[in-house]
Amino acid sequence: MTSRSTALLPSTERSLLHRLAVAQSEGRAPSVVAGVARDGEPVWTGARASAGPVGAAPGPDTQYRIGSITKTFTAVLVMRLRDEGLLDLGDPVERHLPGTGMGEVTIAQLLGHSAGLSAETPPPWWERTPGTLRPGLADVLGGPSRPHPAGRRHHYSNPGYTVLGSLVEAVRGASWEEVLRSEILEPLSLARTSAQPLAPYATGWAVHPWADVLLPEPIEDLGLMAPAGQLWSTVADLCRFAVFLAEGDKRVLSPASVREMATPAAPAESGEWESTYGLGVQIVRRDGRTLVGHTGSLPGFLAGLWVSAADGIAAVALANATSGPFPAAVAADLVGIVATAEPRLPGPWQPLPEVDQELLALTGPWYWGTQSFALRLLADRGLELQPLRGAGRGARFVVGEDGGWIGQEGYFAGEPLRVVHREDGSVRHLDLGSFIFTREPYEPDAGVPGGVDSEGWRGVRG
Repeated sequence: MTSRSTALLPSTERSLLHRLAVAQSEGRAPSVVAGVARDGEPVWTGARASAGPVGAAPGPDTQYRIGSITKTFTAVLVMRLRDEGLLDLGDPVERHLPGTGMGEVTIAQLLGHSAGLSAETPPPWWERTPGTLRPGLADVLGGPSRPHPAGRRHHYSNPGYTVLGSLVEAVRGASWEEVLRSEILEPLSLARTSAQPLAPYATGWAVHPWADVLLPEPIEDLGLMAPAGQLWSTVADLCRFAVFLAEGDKRVLSPASVREMATPAAPAESGEWESTYGLGVQIVRRDGRTLVGHTGSLPGFLAGLWVSAADGIAAVALANATSGPFPAAVAADLVGIVATAEPRLPGPWQPLPEVDQELLALTGPWYWGTQSFALRLLADRGLELQPLRGAGRGARFVVGEDGGWIGQEGYFAGEPLRVVHREDGSVRHLDLGSFIFTREPYEPDAGVPGGVDSEGWRGVRG
């Protein structure tokens, strides 16, 4: 399972096991199981359990219920529909699923929890009651009223993902579970992920807050609410799914669409500037690194999955307790332990296989007004513009369809970079979204907006 090239140091494995043991002991969980993947390969699994049948010997293939991590699977199915041209994320839900009463609420707003829907269904509590109590979307949504205007704020909504699951069924003409199996589970070889528990699986427990005694939690089929939290899975399967969330897989979803899912889609709540939400994934800042993934809970179970794409590390933690061990925090800590103890080695520097001399001539210093920037040539005719000193706006650029370049991040994301030539063919200036970059500060003949004073630069006597 662990290859020689990716194996962890014994000291790192000891630190991972210690974190898991603390979580199980202090969290008073019948069992906790976790796993770590690095550079696309599983490198560690560990488990801690109470003595006896209550927490008996979980392993990487023991199923636990994963709650809202299910939402990420549902979001992937919706993104596949978009990539196939069967819908647009800006489409009103009503266009594809008439009768919801949602008006102009869009698919993207449902994915990012900014549709203004209620957090929960009408009572009774859906997580602890059978789905047969909510046979239709009207029973899930509870009427046309919404607590917030659509698109104005992030407000987590479980019913919103029920609507998305029904949308998948309507467009595909098959059940959510069938589509999930054929389009995600089978291609990614997630054979131990399922809508119903498959042995071996953990029993869900509630632990008394003031005594070391237990109460079994009921297992309910959530019916229409399944796309929001039904799934059971294992550490081994979820580590593979986490790798997919970091790298994409052409059989399921392209790397570009996976990156799109991990882009913030809604404003963070006030006071939560280090936590936001993309399209079906949570995005958090933890100890200076960005983690993408999801947390999950249902009565008797807690789950956490996080990926640090920059470090090439993913971690999963699962517990069979209603509260206590906080697997989301455990998984984040496992990522941090590996990244700190064994930082990723940079790849060896490689020269470009060939070079375009015209592009090479563009490299070097450029000026926006008086601020200095450097333009570098990257692989595949890409360019990078960065300030030479102090704060400033920089970005990478890739070749667009018209032969120009398109910004990839920050202020210049999506903005065009063009090379403007003089009549004799020499380069006059760079135009970046109307910003003029010249070879010299305020170069007189480079078309600087507003012109350049004819007397040029001057000193000032006291």
